[in-house]
Amino acid sequence: SAGESARDHFGHGTHVASTVGGRRIKGVSYHGLAKGTIRGGVPSSRIAVYKVCNPKCRDDNILAAFDDAIADGVDIISISLGNINAVEILKDTLAIGSFHAMEKGILTVQAVGNSGPNPSTISSGAPWIFSVAATTIDRQFIDKLILGNE
Repeated sequence: SAGESARDHFGHGTHVASTVGGRRIKGVSYHGLAKGTIRGGVPSSRIAVYKVCNPKCRDDNILAAFDDAIADGVDIISISLGNINAVEILKDTLAIGSFHAMEKGILTVQAVGNSGPNPSTISSGAPWIFSVAATTIDRQFIDKLILGNE
């Protein structure tokens, strides 16, 4: 059944893992275009994968994966999932699990803004989660960040 399979039915987590730890491969192209060498950001990394969605992403599976990753002594947890809408931080499974990881000195990284360029597409704003987002094709970056009561 889908729940018992290790297959990544969404593909995002597998994509992120290869972007991080993919080994160096020469002569790769995208449908014959841009032939060259590819590699992940840290090809010497060791990656532990914890499947939490089958295909529903249940809170108990997510928290169990955090517990397992912490017990396994990982250095970084990369979360390739998120809530569709913002959740109160004390009820946010990702915030709770990542807080426990932070207490053990483990950095948690999460992709945000996957719902497009609209305002409020960051569903988990816990300050202990390192949030990562993409920008536009023209590489324009917003350069102001205001924290606190400003």
